Amino acid sequence: MLVGYFTERPYQDPESGFFGATGRSIQDLTLSNADYDSKLGADLYNRYLDEKVYCEEVGFDAIMFNEHHSTPFCMGGVMNVEAAIVAKTTSKVKIVLNGNILPIWDDPLWLAETLATIDMISRGRLVTGWVRGGGRESVAHNAQPPFNWERFQEAHDLVVAAWTRPGPFRWEGEHYDYRYVNPWMRPYQQDPYPLMMVPGIISRNTVAWAARHKYPYVMLSTRLEPTKASFDYYREVAREEGYEAGPEHIGYLWKVHVDETEELAYETGRKFLEGPGNIFLEGSRGVVSPVLQNLPGLTDRNNLLPTGQLGFLASSRGLDQEAAAKSSRARAAQTRAKAVRGAPKATAAPAAPAGPRAGIQAATAASYDEQLANYTITTGTPKTVLPKIRHVLETLRPGSVFFWDGDGAMTHDDTMRSLRLFGSEVLPAVKEMADELGLVGPFERNPMTAPSIAPTKRAAKAPARAKRAPAKR
Repeated sequence: MLVGYFTERPYQDPESGFFGATGRSIQDLTLSNADYDSKLGADLYNRYLDEKVYCEEVGFDAIMFNEHHSTPFCMGGVMNVEAAIVAKTTSKVKIVLNGNILPIWDDPLWLAETLATIDMISRGRLVTGWVRGGGRESVAHNAQPPFNWERFQEAHDLVVAAWTRPGPFRWEGEHYDYRYVNPWMRPYQQDPYPLMMVPGIISRNTVAWAARHKYPYVMLSTRLEPTKASFDYYREVAREEGYEAGPEHIGYLWKVHVDETEELAYETGRKFLEGPGNIFLEGSRGVVSPVLQNLPGLTDRNNLLPTGQLGFLASSRGLDQEAAAKSSRARAAQTRAKAVRGAPKATAAPAAPAGPRAGIQAATAASYDEQLANYTITTGTPKTVLPKIRHVLETLRPGSVFFWDGDGAMTHDDTMRSLRLFGSEVLPAVKEMADELGLVGPFERNPMTAPSIAPTKRAAKAPARAKRAPAKR
């Protein structure tokens, strides 16, 4: 199993007015960078990089970076720079980028050179991931949403070609044209290129695309039952393609905080929801913009994963407020009524939305205690966390897991306590569980060489990109 660490690297400014449990809500692209304190930002960047380096010391296999733009909940607007830094300051840990937002890159050849350089500096420790991005990124970087899916696919194809085909050659595509493709730097990993991962949360198209390329698909902090159903869809597509997907093709990210006592773990875990509002941290005060989430052509609303039907996600796609709230309440009730056999029970009753911000955001987002019950957040001492982690592993059977910690309003001390306990007590036990359950990771069994089987009857494929003349080689 590949075991990694992740945090969004939030901009934590208690003086900003949008930080803390009583802070103001944040809607995408509504804040001015006049609120930004560059000296505080410098301190935070160095803090988060120090924490990433410490992850290697305590025994994590991987550290994951992500990228968002024009928002205080994630300072990873240029994650490739962060990756280049830790490529030199670490020596063993895998550097996982989940991922570069391909549709906003007007020059994917430059991206291919950048990533190849990171892989060389790290001597072959890069794991590169690709994402399509959301409306925030499309608007902030002037990328046309109707071409998001086409540009994603073509940019990927160009990067792979630049890494694997001797140059020079021409590339004449639908969205990218190059008279001369011949990057002098190529990845350190040549078998045939660095491992690629594809993270996601909503789109069936993206899952099917990842399965057809045999790339591991990483689900991002979604609830267990719809996540399991989404992984089943990956396996279904894999069988259509003539191979059996194993744990090495499946990854899962979820929020886990470990601490010295149950009480401290519970209170610190609540801080996940108390930093800058984050639309990906269910229950925080991140407010989605229906306009940005529903830009024409960005997402096929008729081809969504089961994870996309949850209330707080459905509301972001323009589902009316009453229906979204009803959907979330129904699922919360189902979670409480249908406890999984042998799974630890929540110790506190779910809290009802209250206060001046009660409404659609509170109604469609599970409370902290509900998230503890449905495993989107896990807290405790090493002794109490491990059975919960085992339950997740048995349910989803991932070959890669990424523990999301140190986020929201958590301090450096909060993060370091958790990382220390992860290293001394949790990680060794998780590795033992993985061995016992047969959860092999992508570096134990290459996902690209999965054994062939007789393909099953093919279901309807995801929509292909627009037809174009083949790129000249």
